[in-house]
Parts: sequence; C-alpha cells; structure tokens
Amino acid sequence: MEREEWRPFLKRWSEEWISSHDPEHDHALDADVAREGWLGFAPAPAKAIARLAERLGLPLPPSLRGFLEVTDGWRDAGMFIYRLGGTAEIGFMRDMDASWIAAYGHDHGDAEYAAATGALLRRAVQISLDGDASVLFLDPDDIDDHGEWAAYELASWSGEGPQRKSSFYDLMYDLYASFHALRRPEGETRRTWDARVEEARLAALGGEIDGPLTVLTEAERFGDTRATLLADQLRTLLQNAGGRRLIHAFEDGWIHEDPVFASDLLPLMFAQHERAYPGTSDLAFLMRQGGSGSLRLMITDYRARVREPGFRIRFGNDEFDRAVHAVLDRLSAVPAFGVPKSEERRHRPGEFVVGTAPETLDAERGEARRALDEAWPAIRDAVRLWRPAGDHHIAPVVLLADPLLAQMIDQERGREILAVPRGGR
Repeated sequence: MEREEWRPFLKRWSEEWISSHDPEHDHALDADVAREGWLGFAPAPAKAIARLAERLGLPLPPSLRGFLEVTDGWRDAGMFIYRLGGTAEIGFMRDMDASWIAAYGHDHGDAEYAAATGALLRRAVQISLDGDASVLFLDPDDIDDHGEWAAYELASWSGEGPQRKSSFYDLMYDLYASFHALRRPEGETRRTWDARVEEARLAALGGEIDGPLTVLTEAERFGDTRATLLADQLRTLLQNAGGRRLIHAFEDGWIHEDPVFASDLLPLMFAQHERAYPGTSDLAFLMRQGGSGSLRLMITDYRARVREPGFRIRFGNDEFDRAVHAVLDRLSAVPAFGVPKSEERRHRPGEFVVGTAPETLDAERGEARRALDEAWPAIRDAVRLWRPAGDHHIAPVVLLADPLLAQMIDQERGREILAVPRGGR
C-alpha cells in the first residue's frame, strides 16, 4: 500500500475512532488527537526510515514503509493495541520484550509447537509498544513476491497463538475491522457496507451465490449483523446445515423481532433441537439465555403449535407453501415414509426402527432415496414461487426444518436452490 493510499484510510479511521469515543468509559483522547482529528503523528523523514532499515539490517516491507511515510507511529490500532511504534521505536522482540518469547517459546506439552513459535518470536520485528496483554509483530523470514512480510497479532487472553496476516497492511485492516465490529461507529465505512450488503442481497435473490456471499462475509468482519443474518441463510443451504448454528448475534434484539425469525429460523431451530445432542442446539441456547419476554413467548407458542394434532410447517407465502406441501403429500404415500414400523414406537418420516431385517432396511432405504430424487425437481421449480418475509430474508431455509426435505436437499441441491431467481427477481 502506497503513501497516497494510506492517508485517506488512516484519516477515516481517525475520524470514526474519535466520533465513537466514549469519555465515560474510554481513556481520554490526547489533546493533539482531539485538536487535529488524527490518531497518527507527523510523517517519518526519509532519513529516519533509512536508519530503521539499517538498524534492522533488512529492507522494510512496502506497506510498512508507506505507512511510516504518512505517520511515524499510531495511537489506538484497534481496541487492544494502544500504540504502534515509529521509526525510532520499532525493533526486534528479543530486545524489546523477551517475555513473549519466554511465555510462548516454552514447552507446555507440545515441543514442536513451542520450538516453532519460539523461533518465530526470536526473529520477530515488534511494531507495537503498548496494548492489553497484546503485541503486534512482523516476520522478516516470511516474505511474499511483493516484498511484504507476514504480520501477526498475539494476545495472551485469546487462548490462541500468534494470528497470521499476509502483510502489515492486512494486519492493520483487520484491526480496523475489529474496531468496527466492537464499536460500530457511524460514518462513511458503515454507509458503504450498508449499500454493499443491500446490493449483495438483491444479487443473491437474483440467483447469484459466491459473489454476494463474499461481500456478506467481509461485511460480517465489520460487525454488520444484517450481513450475518443474510450470509447464514446462504451458508445453511450450501452446507446442508440443518444442524449448524444459525445466528451468532442473538443479543441483537431485532433479529428475533424480524419476520424471518418466526418464518424460517424458529422452525429450523426446533428441528435442530430434535436432532442435536442434548443442550447443544440454538434453541437450548436461547432457552438458557432467557431472552426478552417476546422471545420466550414466541418459543412457547411455537412449541404448543408443534404439539397440536395435524401440525404442518408453513414454508412461506401461500403459493410456495402449497407447492411444497403438494410434494410432501405425494411423498407421504410412499410406504417407506410416514408409516409406523411398530405399534410401540412411532418414528419420524424416513426413520428406520432398530431390529428391522437388513434386507428390508436396504429395500426401504432404496425406495426412500428414489422417491426423494423423483420429487426433487418439483421442489426446485417451486422455489421460483417463493417470496421473502422481509428485507432480511433471501432463502427458504425453512425447507430444512422438514425431515424429508432435509434428507433430499444435499449441498449440491442447496446450491441449485440458491441459483434459482426468487422473490420476484
């Protein structure tokens, strides 16, 4: 990254950091930061940059050089690094703070890991001066084709070892993203991601998959919970993930207040709960957390409806729901589905009772598989009829709440569903 690119990036970072500063909980802003609106310092003189390279005995990586040409150091690089060093302060970790080497180079039961980590830290060039039990450093032995050195963040409280990025710029960008994820400041960056997420939503409804998912995944790094909600719907179908954790941001109350929660996520969570190891499902998590009164009421109400005789999952808007249930009604006539195998024990559709003769099991499984394969084109074609429940809904993941459809829709078919233009697109 050149000097001309660093300046606007760091200026925006400064503005957003200052605008999100909380005087009641954060340390006070430096007077010159408040006055100038700049977390950095004056540019490093060319001679100072040359002296740093000479002192290290190494040519500096381009992104670090470009950074120093804009600012000779930096304050508040993310939430846990309080100060980056300038040209006179950067040096080898073994000279600046060998306690990291002692802690992570010591054999705690994995001699190979300790040896590799110790060697990395002994050659590391430390670029941070102060942090919350955290340190940033570069590896001068790990150089790419552009001359960039691998860059690392290491935090003793994380429970993890050094976290690698491909360059100093990539490390700074990641710290910037983590600041956004934790603080969610208003400003140009947030407006840009709001616009890109909306574009990705519309593209996904039009049948695009990988491009929108890439955008949504990147927006997640910046703490965009709408992007998480949308991306999780794509990932759920792409991974046939009827058992994966659906949403990682339940603390954001708007998620369970949004129509997509009641229409798709709650039915799928109940299905997960039936299949999951006790206590590990999203539904179990929500019940442990307690949540708001409205959330508890939704769970209680849905549980009561599931237990009612004749309960049927609703798959969405009327036209789509009728089309899907027409397929399921045809499948229910297949002997392998929906017929109790024992007077003592009723089973879910497609479930086979222990003790059934092997030849009978094989025949029933083959019959079930053929029936599901024959029914698949009708489900795929019905997707064109589907309409989202709201602006945070881009895929009919509720299909996986039905045990037969969960068997039918593998990863390849999940991708086929997402490739169908839907929602009137």
